[in-house]
Amino acid sequence: MSWWRCFQGILGREFLRFLNQRSRFFSALVRPLVWLAVFAAGFRSALGISIIPPYETYITYEVYIAPGLVGMIQLFNGMQSSLSMVYDREMGSMKTLMVSPFPRWFLLTSKLLAGTIVSLFQVYVFLGIAWFFEVQLPPEGYLAVLPMLVLSGLMLGALGLVLSSWIEQLENFAGVMNFVIFPMFFLSSALYPLWRMRESSEWLYWVCAFNPFTHAVEAIRHVLYLKWSPEAFAWVLGSTLLLLLAAIWGYSPKRGLLPAKRGGW
Repeated sequence: MSWWRCFQGILGREFLRFLNQRSRFFSALVRPLVWLAVFAAGFRSALGISIIPPYETYITYEVYIAPGLVGMIQLFNGMQSSLSMVYDREMGSMKTLMVSPFPRWFLLTSKLLAGTIVSLFQVYVFLGIAWFFEVQLPPEGYLAVLPMLVLSGLMLGALGLVLSSWIEQLENFAGVMNFVIFPMFFLSSALYPLWRMRESSEWLYWVCAFNPFTHAVEAIRHVLYLKWSPEAFAWVLGSTLLLLLAAIWGYSPKRGLLPAKRGGW
């Protein structure tokens, strides 16, 4: 019960922070909706997308990029959640959490899971609004994709935790966020299929193929259409475990002693 109360406390704090930062919620929705409503019009004619696995039917470009925009929401949310870790570290509340009797892996995993649950709310609000933009997916897909959304949210949140474990100042992390987010998003299959990228550049294709965000988007895309991609699932699961282990190591007490001497936590 004490472990459950600890998780409830972390989850409740994350939700309170989310509710008090209404601009965070609206910015998370406005960004993908702009891509869906404005940029899709230009990309549609340029790419000429018609039949793309796993759909096996004609789809519009708006329908194609919707899973990529779902991934964008989770990516930004993961970075925002990790940004709060840097803030908590500067304010001292992070140190209070880390010296609690609970194991470090449990505290960090709880933080990741709490951030992922917050991102799920944003994702389903976006999918509800996207319905009016003719992004109408199979009804069963909205429920079937939930476990994959949890896994991809954990992976992207763990990436943010790894970055926050090495960056000591809030201002530096904000700059690194843009340096990480936009290359991961554009060098993926979120906006265009990989075979289109291969027609343009072989080396860019391989960069996209080894991008974990690509496989997160592809896993979400397949499950939304009640399909299954073992390769994408394996990539996401493996990346989640590696990034989580790196985050747990990065937040070790021994490493925390050095930033404390320089005015950090």
